[in-house]
Amino acid sequence: MKRYVYINDNKLSPDIFCDNCVSNRKYTIFNFLPKNLWEQFGRFMNKYFLLIACLQLWPLITPVNPASTWGPLIFIFAVSASKEAWDDYNRYLSDKKANEKEVWVVRQGIKKHIQAQDIHVGNIVWLRENDEVPCDLVLIGTSDPQGVCYVETAALDGETDLKTRVIPSACSGIASDLLNKIKASNETKLGMSKGVPEPKMTAVDAMIDKLTGAIFLFQLVVVLVLGTAGNVWKNTEARKKWYVRYPRDAPWYEFVVIPLRFELLCSIMIPISIKVSLDLVKSLYAKFIDWDEEMYDHETCTPAHATNTGISEDLGQIEYILTDKTGTLTENKMMFRRCCISGVFYGNDNGDALKDVELLHACASNNTDVIRFLVVMTVCNTVIPLKSQDGSVSYKAQSQDEEALVHAAAQMKMVFFNRMGNILYINFNGAVIQYEILDILEFTSDRKRMSVVAKDCQSGNIVLLSKGADEAILPYACSGQQVRDYVEAVECYAQLGLRTLCLAWRELSEDEYREWSVLFKEANTSLVDREWRSAEVCQRLEHSLEVLGVAAIEDRLQVILFFLLSWVLFHATACLLEGVPETIDLLRKAGINFWMLTGDKQNTAIQIALSCNLISPEPKGQLLLINGRTEDEVARSLERVLLTMRISTSEPKDVAFVIDGWALEIALKHRRASFAELAVLSRTAVCCRVTPSQKAQLVEILKSCDYRTLAIGDGGNDVRMIQQADVGVGISGREGLQAARAADYSIGSNSLSLSLSLYIYIYIYIYIYIYIYIYIYIYIYIYIFIYMVCVCVPIEL
Repeated sequence: MKRYVYINDNKLSPDIFCDNCVSNRKYTIFNFLPKNLWEQFGRFMNKYFLLIACLQLWPLITPVNPASTWGPLIFIFAVSASKEAWDDYNRYLSDKKANEKEVWVVRQGIKKHIQAQDIHVGNIVWLRENDEVPCDLVLIGTSDPQGVCYVETAALDGETDLKTRVIPSACSGIASDLLNKIKASNETKLGMSKGVPEPKMTAVDAMIDKLTGAIFLFQLVVVLVLGTAGNVWKNTEARKKWYVRYPRDAPWYEFVVIPLRFELLCSIMIPISIKVSLDLVKSLYAKFIDWDEEMYDHETCTPAHATNTGISEDLGQIEYILTDKTGTLTENKMMFRRCCISGVFYGNDNGDALKDVELLHACASNNTDVIRFLVVMTVCNTVIPLKSQDGSVSYKAQSQDEEALVHAAAQMKMVFFNRMGNILYINFNGAVIQYEILDILEFTSDRKRMSVVAKDCQSGNIVLLSKGADEAILPYACSGQQVRDYVEAVECYAQLGLRTLCLAWRELSEDEYREWSVLFKEANTSLVDREWRSAEVCQRLEHSLEVLGVAAIEDRLQVILFFLLSWVLFHATACLLEGVPETIDLLRKAGINFWMLTGDKQNTAIQIALSCNLISPEPKGQLLLINGRTEDEVARSLERVLLTMRISTSEPKDVAFVIDGWALEIALKHRRASFAELAVLSRTAVCCRVTPSQKAQLVEILKSCDYRTLAIGDGGNDVRMIQQADVGVGISGREGLQAARAADYSIGSNSLSLSLSLYIYIYIYIYIYIYIYIYIYIYIYIYIFIYMVCVCVPIEL
């Protein structure tokens, strides 16, 4: 559907399009009272109390003033409503902080400051470097001569890699630094990934409702028995007693009076004060999270915060943890660790190639193979160098892998310090080297590699520089080159949980490049099958490669602190774990299951799952793949995995399954029952290439199987999953605040993350259960005593 946007038409846009106000609140001023009452009366206990209060309005059956019941009932509902209002007010303050951020807009050629919530569709927004994008934008101009800018989407997906955006050809020549806004608020990509938050009922609340229902059924039995006996006694014996004085002509409803009196007498079985007591206790426990200094993230100055104060006890009985990968399990910070160049391994002794004496000596002595390896690391990328006032150089990259390689090359004296258009300036051992980028063969999931055609400005030689996965580089090695050492290096590094990239190059003649360049430009401008034609043309150049070596990169895992409450000794025992693998291993031993939901490709997800102990390597563990592009293929794969799962339930082997987004979509649509059975049987799952809606569906499936779920994420694409889970945890920090604002609990990016919120507050769950049972049993015993004294005594006495 076409959408016409009128630039800076502030009179028409507000009438057609929504504003840019962001809201994570459950209520408004107008719907708070009816919506909150509807939620409160959705619980059986509250309905029961309302029934008793209404019965007490009938003077014929109640011996007490109705105010003695209605007063506490109104007070209880007022306390619960106040707690909900306070939680929603805190969400409002968080939204207000985001909505009142000042941004620059251009109106009639003049730049002025306005609040983010006042932006309307069609406004021209002016952004500077490192400014936060306040809404969805269409790029119509940049300060770059080629019309290119780089955007970080961490607030959406947790990825800190830079994405390239280029102005449309129709906008070339427009004044620089102008952006035209087309979408706002809940119509943006971030807003569309959110869902409507639903009221969350904890396991304790559900248990109380079941107990209340059971006690109510018991009351009905007692009321029917005693009410019938009372009516029989009234009609046979009571009228003979001179002091009873029952009227001869009673109304038609007289037969229900005695049963209703017994109902009011039995109503003390369910104490009305238990609800308000629990609400106050939950709020107090939630404040402990806010006050906990151990959960304070000193790096980002972010404290932990309990947005939802009514579900604290659920933290102690989580059965499934569904977690995002990037920014949650990993820091998304890549570090160059090891390499293999021309069959020589560097970094194996100390685990850091940058401190390997042999490699540093090879760089200093201008070893040809090492120099070419460093050139590919430095040139084969889209990194932007930024020079600060003190002369130091930092880098902005589309990929963290590229940034890690360029940083590593700089530490080995090949410093990429400037880019002017297509010319790259590199300082190697005091000499300046220039390379001109002629063409970029971008990375695709099918090719699994990226290449750059570059020209050495000193010698005039044209070279093809390539890097990519081993299966995308090694098969295209030139004939006669031995790649066995590189295959062994890849396997060795993969076992250490490192990401591997193979680097290669090939010299091109001018004629070969000239002929290929014409085909490449035709393919890129084709209107039909552009991607397929571009891939075919790239394939014509990426062959007969001279493999230079293998680089191994570590994706750093989060550092997590963990505090375990020891109930054996009834005191807190602090245990410091070094990171994610130790924490996950401990939680798995406690019977908690883990699912990793990520938008990354399958190989990357499996590698991270292995490195953080989410899945066990062979022979201790077994990894089952669910693949397919059609319903029949997915069904066969799913049944095969289910059969293996059923057999392995009696074995100690750790079995996990991996499924991608395409197969998951088919399974959820056509094989939902089978997938739900698989979810029950499997303790560990890795779901790749999943969308925000699929993440929420997976949470819904586990909840439908009566499991308590906790979802943790850091980006806007995790919001719907967080809202759907029984407990949602959002990580705030460098990835933005979207997940933290929508979550029940927010923590800093380097604070206690997964495990602390589960175990340090496990006593909340245990204490509340003990509290409920003691409370109910005391009231039952009191009732039995009163009943024996007041009812069982012969009435003649």
